[in-house]
Amino acid sequence: MARKLLTIAFVGGLVALSIVAIRRYVAGGVCTSQRRLDGKTVVITGANTGIGKETAVDMARRGARVIACSRSKERGEAAVREIKERTGSDVVVLQQLDLADLASIRDFAERVLKEESRIDVLINNAGVMMCPYEKTKDGFEMQFGVNHLGHFYLTHLLLDRLKTSAPSRIVNVASKAQRYHGTWYDGSIDFDDLNGEKSYDRARAYGQSKLANVLFTRELARRLNGTRVTAYSLHPGAILTELPRHLENIPVLGYLVKPLLFVFSFALKTPFEGAQTSICCAVDERLENVSGRYYSDCVEEPLLSHATNDTVTKKLWEVSERLTGIAP
Repeated sequence: MARKLLTIAFVGGLVALSIVAIRRYVAGGVCTSQRRLDGKTVVITGANTGIGKETAVDMARRGARVIACSRSKERGEAAVREIKERTGSDVVVLQQLDLADLASIRDFAERVLKEESRIDVLINNAGVMMCPYEKTKDGFEMQFGVNHLGHFYLTHLLLDRLKTSAPSRIVNVASKAQRYHGTWYDGSIDFDDLNGEKSYDRARAYGQSKLANVLFTRELARRLNGTRVTAYSLHPGAILTELPRHLENIPVLGYLVKPLLFVFSFALKTPFEGAQTSICCAVDERLENVSGRYYSDCVEEPLLSHATNDTVTKKLWEVSERLTGIAP
């Protein structure tokens, strides 16, 4: 009996140590910058939940005026109350923004440019992941429309204010999904079927939209060279948030999503941990003189060749201008 108890204790100890080791590995880097943002204004899309809310909390604690963007007024108001309670800040402002609607983006930009004299950091954080086939109000496939085109258009509308507030930063939350090559995603932009009307694979569409975030960041950095406005893209990590909620709608797999997330939750980042690379890109002093780079766990990560293709990058920019109605 004693031997059995010792064996059980030993195995239990090994399991506990393994979980601790995995958690430390999964947690990744932490932003160590102590930089204050008093007098600065930070705009964050998708600030009502997940890593967007945690990023907003950090920015508010640093003294920034935070413009928290949310599609839902009710959820946005609840998030702003929580952010204020956690930070003691009284300069957290809610603005409604629907990235699936170009008119909503225009209205948002007009309000912000009228009410805010400066924008020091724009964090393009909001997104959708592997949703069933759906189109935005302007007829774009939802993932490409929200994750890329919505933020492309928003950034363009706020760019002059970012320039006059320089040095300023643009942070685009991408994903390692942009790296993958395989049967479901070949690491490319399908310019012949951007809206997935010929065929639609939710995972491929997600990977394409995240690659677009990276390509957009690189071309943005090139065009902003010399303006003291810098741009960064990043992978936040696998995080326990609401983002994978659409996976529950997938036949067969959908029934396994919640149980698997519960069992393996220790192997996923918390929203606080997932926000660290966004925060690093927004404030770290070491990044002041670099632009267009891609980060993961608060350190730069090299891009694969398909994410550094200048021909594809420029074509994506031109197509995005045409689709959003921006004059070249």
